[in-house]
Amino acid sequence: MKAWARTWLGAVACVLGLHLVSAAGLAQNEPPLLAPPVYAKVTSAPLNEISGIVKSPGNLNRYWVHNDSGDSARIFAITAEGKSILPTYSKFTSYGDEPEANKSQWQGFPVLSAKNVDWEDIAVDENYLYVADTGNNSNDRRDLGIYLISNIDPTASTRSAVIQFLPVVYPEQTEFPPPQKHFDSESLFVANKQLFLITKHRSAGFTGELEAGANLYRLDSRNPDQPNRLMKIDSNPAIFAATGAEVSPDGKRLAVTALDGLWLFQQPSNGEQWLSSAAQFYAWDRKHMKQLEAVTWMDNETLLLANEQRELFKVSLSELSKAVQP
Repeated sequence: MKAWARTWLGAVACVLGLHLVSAAGLAQNEPPLLAPPVYAKVTSAPLNEISGIVKSPGNLNRYWVHNDSGDSARIFAITAEGKSILPTYSKFTSYGDEPEANKSQWQGFPVLSAKNVDWEDIAVDENYLYVADTGNNSNDRRDLGIYLISNIDPTASTRSAVIQFLPVVYPEQTEFPPPQKHFDSESLFVANKQLFLITKHRSAGFTGELEAGANLYRLDSRNPDQPNRLMKIDSNPAIFAATGAEVSPDGKRLAVTALDGLWLFQQPSNGEQWLSSAAQFYAWDRKHMKQLEAVTWMDNETLLLANEQRELFKVSLSELSKAVQP
């Protein structure tokens, strides 16, 4: 990291009151970059570009994942070890990971009445799975929305279905594309029974280079037949290209993955301004982590991360505190 970038991040952290832990230290005393070992590798061929991950409610070893844009509307169930979970009776005709004689490759759980324009993240509560079709690299989409789909038992069902589709709009956006491209979101999470999105920013121009900064939006209405205006409630100028987010099961921490590292925010003491609360930042080795896109909590103390290259990383909070010191 260049000296000016270290100084800038440090200044931002000071302004926000953040506890910044990264490679932004002095050259002679820089903390190591976060590079946890690969915990597991997903080998199912149809699951070829993981973009979102969430743990299914309960204590079972079940996680829902999906591909990025360009795929059909489908979800996959896997274990934390990357093994496919299939409907029990489908195992007679399908295989999940390794080819088996006289069987065809399991293709995942189709989501009826849905379309994957640019699925970027997945979240869950006691009622539904939520899929964010909010990828918007060019900031010119007018069909952004969140799918509420049935949270099925992957051992017993062969498909999911759309319960509702909630079209969403950013009230601040009046041009498509706008001069500043701040209306792309790859991060969806549930907190206090409400849905939140975190934006990923690009600079002005035709393509737009990625730039630091993120806004937090809350979905205050759930109208299926008209656009739902997202409410901007917070921002953070230091988050660089947020790619995934999830609140811990106990509601005390928000994990946000970004292009350059992992953020852990404490539950706000007042209100829902997660991105302004006390935080820790752990810069990671981008070459090792590759295109890290997704995060979920295995429990209150352990994170499971996934990259587009189908590698899974298990990271405990205790390991973080030992591996990277302030």
